[in-house]
Amino acid sequence: MQRILVERELTSEGPSSRPPRRGRRSATVNLAESPLSWLHARGHLCDRQFAAAEQLRADWERAQLSAGVTMRWDPVRIKGGPDAGLTRSERQIAARQRFDGAVAAAGPGLSDVLWRVVCAGETLPTAEKALDWPVRSGKLVLKLALDRVAGFYRIG
Repeated sequence: MQRILVERELTSEGPSSRPPRRGRRSATVNLAESPLSWLHARGHLCDRQFAAAEQLRADWERAQLSAGVTMRWDPVRIKGGPDAGLTRSERQIAARQRFDGAVAAAGPGLSDVLWRVVCAGETLPTAEKALDWPVRSGKLVLKLALDRVAGFYRIG
């Protein structure tokens, strides 16, 4: 994994997006680290929840649901897994069906933070602010959503 380490000022919400001011507390952060891996590395997500998040993000990417700005000419190579033996279009449709099923399993109210953090890569404070939620409420909701998604994907 690539590492992009920078020094950031510590605030009550965690590391800020700006360099530290003189005399302020700071921390070194890895800008290449995803919000999910950050939460998992610090014990806020269990292995099951992290695996569910990674599976959901993989289906999001396989279904090519993110906004595209150009034609993709690169070939998609799948060696195994649930989509082995399918055409490219069939793999994309299957991934879309799994993604939709996982989000539906999370349920309304939980899927918002799930999509923002897992698929869009937003941090929890950013997602909480966008959803107009109280500070530090997103982690609990995200964990509940990931438990349901883990059940959908049958992750033990």
